[in-house]
Amino acid sequence: MTEHTFEVTDLRQWMYCPRVVYYHYCLPDVRPLTRLMLAGMAEHHNESGREERRSLRSYGLKAGERVFDLALRSESLGLRGRVDLAIAVPDRQAGTEAIVVEYKDSEQAAGPHVKLQLAAYALMLEEAWGLPVKRGFIYHMPTRKVEAISITAGLRTKVKETVSAIQAMAQGETMPAAPASRRQCAVCEFRRFCNDVV
Repeated sequence: MTEHTFEVTDLRQWMYCPRVVYYHYCLPDVRPLTRLMLAGMAEHHNESGREERRSLRSYGLKAGERVFDLALRSESLGLRGRVDLAIAVPDRQAGTEAIVVEYKDSEQAAGPHVKLQLAAYALMLEEAWGLPVKRGFIYHMPTRKVEAISITAGLRTKVKETVSAIQAMAQGETMPAAPASRRQCAVCEFRRFCNDVV
C-alpha cells in the first residue's frame, strides 16, 4: 500500500477509537453515514455564518483577519483537512501570529482527541502561512463559550507520533485493538463489524 495523506479528523478519531480509522482506510465500503454525522455537518456550516457576525472579543482579540473553512494540506506531515476558522493577529511588539479555531457541538471541555486535532491544524497553518501558532480555541456551540488551548511541544510531538501510527496501520492493514473503554462502543456505527466487542 502506498503512503496516504490522512484527514486531520482521523487523528481525533484514532484517539477515540483507532478501529474507525482502520475501517475507513482498509474497508472503505463499510462506512455508514449516520443522521448524527449529517446533523453535525449542517451545524458546522450554520456556525460559520454566525461567526462572521460576531466580534473577535470572545477570543480576547481586538483585531485580526479571519478565514473560514480553510483547506490545508501538508505533505511533510502527511495531513489534509479544513479548519473551521483561522485568524491572523497583528501585534507590533510580538509580531503577527496565527490562531486556529474549531467549532464543537459539545458542552464538555476538550478531551485529548480534540486537542490533538487542534494541534494538527496549528502545525499545518504554521506551514501554510509561515506564522507561529501558539494557541487555538474550541468554540462550544451549545453554550457559546470559548476554551483556550495551548499548542504545546507535547501536542506537536503527539501529532507526528499519531500520524506514524496510522500510517503503519494503513500500510499493514492491521486492525488495531479495541479501545480500553468500551462506553463508546454502545453507540458506534461500526459495532457490528467488531466481533470481539459486546
